[in-house]
Amino acid sequence: MTQNAKELGKVVVVMGGNSAEREVSLMSGTGVLNALKDAGADVSIFDPKEQSLEELLAGGYDRAFLILHGKGGEDGIIQGLMEYIKLPYTGCGVQASAIGMDKVMTKRVWESAGIPVPRGVTIGPDTDFEEVIKWLGKNLIVKPSKEGSSIGLYRLENASAESLKEAVEKATKNGMTVMVEELVAGRELTVAVLDKRDGNGLQALPVIEIVAPKGDYDYEHKYFSDETQYICPANVDEDVTRAIQLTVEKAARLLGAEGWSRIDVMLRKDGSFALLEINTAPGMTPHSLVPLAAKTTGISYQDLVCLVAGGASLKG
Repeated sequence: MTQNAKELGKVVVVMGGNSAEREVSLMSGTGVLNALKDAGADVSIFDPKEQSLEELLAGGYDRAFLILHGKGGEDGIIQGLMEYIKLPYTGCGVQASAIGMDKVMTKRVWESAGIPVPRGVTIGPDTDFEEVIKWLGKNLIVKPSKEGSSIGLYRLENASAESLKEAVEKATKNGMTVMVEELVAGRELTVAVLDKRDGNGLQALPVIEIVAPKGDYDYEHKYFSDETQYICPANVDEDVTRAIQLTVEKAARLLGAEGWSRIDVMLRKDGSFALLEINTAPGMTPHSLVPLAAKTTGISYQDLVCLVAGGASLKG
């Protein structure tokens, strides 16, 4: 469905913010802003770090395109504000955003519904690191529960109790709950989910394979390096591809995701797979993956932006 940008009314792109992902949000927001301008929309920006709430309220906006990443942007806070001031907004609502931002809660919801996820444990004050290694093995992923873009994530190979404890201490610096998971060996995939507003609800877009240098898809390789390769559609057997897409669609619906999102997946050699996490405010930078998947289906960057903007709503 093509969205006429002139029918969007007065649009505000909410970008920047105070999180550790501010720089990425500014890049994403600039892309969205320019796409809306080029499409002929009446568009402005609002940066919560630089501007007051009074400015947002005085803008007389018809809809908000939320492209804040990280804390304050993907965790339900800005979504709650939009509901309070009754400004229709893009993406997930308060509850889906809050659960999706919390990797621990996301995993609990998915696991309870039979969605395949990596084995893991939430770290507490009495955690026995030797026991964690005995259960999960020596190849591990340590990550804060509420950070994105691989911030605070540590990949351990042949871990000892000492190295695991050190990684956990580093990951807890911001006071977040920390998860330790088995390192799932295999191919790194990601799948965008988009409501094309054609009456079919959330639909998985083509699967993308991410091939990062030495398998390390970190912050640098996500946003600034040209070394990472993205293969879309991924060269995966048709039956496995469809199984992944159906599982991703189910996983998004379980969380109550709306509009658009992206779910990361690890594919093992035997064809089994595990879902890692969901991104409820996908990036829109030159290296971002939802635009790539959309392009593969014939949806341009500009059309994607207008489509998402056209789906702005109040969810409460």
